Amino acid sequence: MFKRFYFVLALGAALACNAAPSKLTPVPGSANLEPTEQQSMVCKTVATFITKYNYKKVELNDSLSGVIYGRYIKSLDGGHNYLLASDIEDFDKYKSSLVDGVKNGNLNDVYYIFNVFQKRYIERIKYSIAQLDKTFDFTPKESFTYDRADLPWVANEAAMNVEWTKRVKYDMLNLALASKDIAKNKEKLKKRYEDLLLQNSKLNTNDVFQIFMDDFTESIDPHTNYFDPFHAAQFNVEMSRSLQGIGATLESKNEYISIQALVPGGPADKSHQIAAGDRILEVAQGKDGVFQDIVGWRIDNAIKLIRGTKGTLVRLKILPAGKTAADQPKIVEIVRDKIVLKDQLVKQEIKTYNTNGKTYKIGIINVPAFYADMSALQAGATNYNSTSRDMKLVLDTLKRAGVDGIVVDLRSNGGGLLSEAVSLTGLFIKTGPVVQVRDSRNEIDVDKDQDPSIAYTGPMAVLIDRFSASASEIFAGAIQDYGRGIIVGTQSYGKGTVQNQIDLDKIITPSIAEQLGITKKATSTGSENTFGQLNLTIAKFYRISGGSTQHKGVIPDVKFPSTIPMDKYGEGIDPSALPFDVIAKSDYVKVGDLAPVIPQLTKMHEQRLSSSLSFKAINESIADYSKKDKENSVTLNEAELKKQRDADEQKSLARENSLRTSFGHPALKKGDAKPKKEDLDPFKLEAGQVLVDYINLDTKVSQVNTNREVKLKN
Repeated sequence: MFKRFYFVLALGAALACNAAPSKLTPVPGSANLEPTEQQSMVCKTVATFITKYNYKKVELNDSLSGVIYGRYIKSLDGGHNYLLASDIEDFDKYKSSLVDGVKNGNLNDVYYIFNVFQKRYIERIKYSIAQLDKTFDFTPKESFTYDRADLPWVANEAAMNVEWTKRVKYDMLNLALASKDIAKNKEKLKKRYEDLLLQNSKLNTNDVFQIFMDDFTESIDPHTNYFDPFHAAQFNVEMSRSLQGIGATLESKNEYISIQALVPGGPADKSHQIAAGDRILEVAQGKDGVFQDIVGWRIDNAIKLIRGTKGTLVRLKILPAGKTAADQPKIVEIVRDKIVLKDQLVKQEIKTYNTNGKTYKIGIINVPAFYADMSALQAGATNYNSTSRDMKLVLDTLKRAGVDGIVVDLRSNGGGLLSEAVSLTGLFIKTGPVVQVRDSRNEIDVDKDQDPSIAYTGPMAVLIDRFSASASEIFAGAIQDYGRGIIVGTQSYGKGTVQNQIDLDKIITPSIAEQLGITKKATSTGSENTFGQLNLTIAKFYRISGGSTQHKGVIPDVKFPSTIPMDKYGEGIDPSALPFDVIAKSDYVKVGDLAPVIPQLTKMHEQRLSSSLSFKAINESIADYSKKDKENSVTLNEAELKKQRDADEQKSLARENSLRTSFGHPALKKGDAKPKKEDLDPFKLEAGQVLVDYINLDTKVSQVNTNREVKLKN
């Protein structure tokens, strides 16, 4: 944990780097966004923390500057669709000097690059709108290259116009395949392009800063991140699985902030005055607050007004779904409350399997993240949500239901709190080490489960995929190292680094902010976070067996096919990722040895897959994706594209029906709507079947050993 004097030293160093900023070159045709003093201060502070305290001990030099520059250009125009070769030639002068601006807090070059990109973006969309006056002929045999990432930058505006003429034609052709009403198709496409211009006009200086800071911090390592105040708040909602507000999911639609969905049991739901599709026109705080018009607002700014402290009142002017702008809006008063996002908590279900004439009940437990409501815990609450507490309740329920085994489903679980990974592991072992953590000073700390109680002693499996990361890998790795359960699925992500969350408002003192003319804003939640949050990589995770989860992740005992491209997702594909390495193993005692049964479980699994209609469809989809991923262009001939789309649609429907019939559902015909809430997850089902196989094998092994002991005694 950082000490306070570290922060003071870091900040002093950051302030010492003040330099007279160069003048920002204006870019006609753009919004000419400019950096703020606040962003300058944040950038310098982040740069100082990274150089002093990041695990990687990186130097901010010319080489790193080139990496940051490359990432920034890729973030803006990775497809080479907007910027010209002359723009890149102009920008290249910043390639080695960009890092100097980072250290000094001078972001003018960063904003100049963005403003040029925005100018080109606006030019392209306006050009697209102008093309809609033309007549489109879809009979010539020509093609459109939609992925230009590996092609040179377009030489000039005339060549760019050729590319965008084809792009607009492709957009029109997509609409033409669905409807022959040319006038309506043009009107629809024009509206789409105008919406793009509208959304672009809402971009502000914070957006540019967040984009660049992502590229700067991720050039150091993939998980050192800066979050502006809004994204910091979102991150903390993810960690706690709760927020304070009205309990509604919002979306931006046609200039309105609309209600997308209501959280069941939340204040908005209980009011019975708000429904999905309603539009929020204005927001006021308290009984006497002045209404503020939010039509046309960005969704993040609207959320700031609508969320607030539990117990406070917010008034909303609502235009109900189906009403027009000419109708009278209604005023709704709602008292904010704490909202627990129950659909994002640990959940359970029971699957039934029939094997060798016997019925088995397997509990499937979905763990979406390693979370804990820290604010509730710090406030002394005795009943708060956390992954381990929620898991304990679920396990109790499943034990009462008499399950024969459990599958812990960690697919797409990107991690969360280290403490929860340790606590969750402790539910399945008596005591012992769970994970090793090595810091930048090469000091190793071992996090242990010290609670001798065990919540569940029965057979278990852990299901992982490529998006299981961080805390998921700690848990799965510990279960595997102890021999406590079978790991099934695909190789995990390989995120084996530790981050410390640093609230920059606690680092950049009020007196320093005052010197810069920055004042903190008051909101319905109190004082608004001003400077954001830095998630800084400070250590690496290691399994108790000694190997790092970094890069390599966790290799399952029984391997499933991966629907996620392994060569496109994972820690190993990022050049800034830390390497895999090994340290000494911890002192621990295995509770089981599953190695003898893994070959037999794998053989039984592969035999099932060889005759499985659902997995045959999945493997065909994987092969098709791999083939299409290599393509970068599409035909603009209507007959050819229709033939290709019809064939793809027919193939997709056949695969869908193979999957459906394998689950006992009726096949669908073309145009049929898919029934809602159907469970068509063969991976989950197969994970349970592997566990049933293990239970059977384990029973046979136990019987053989028992019979042998009896013979020896006789």
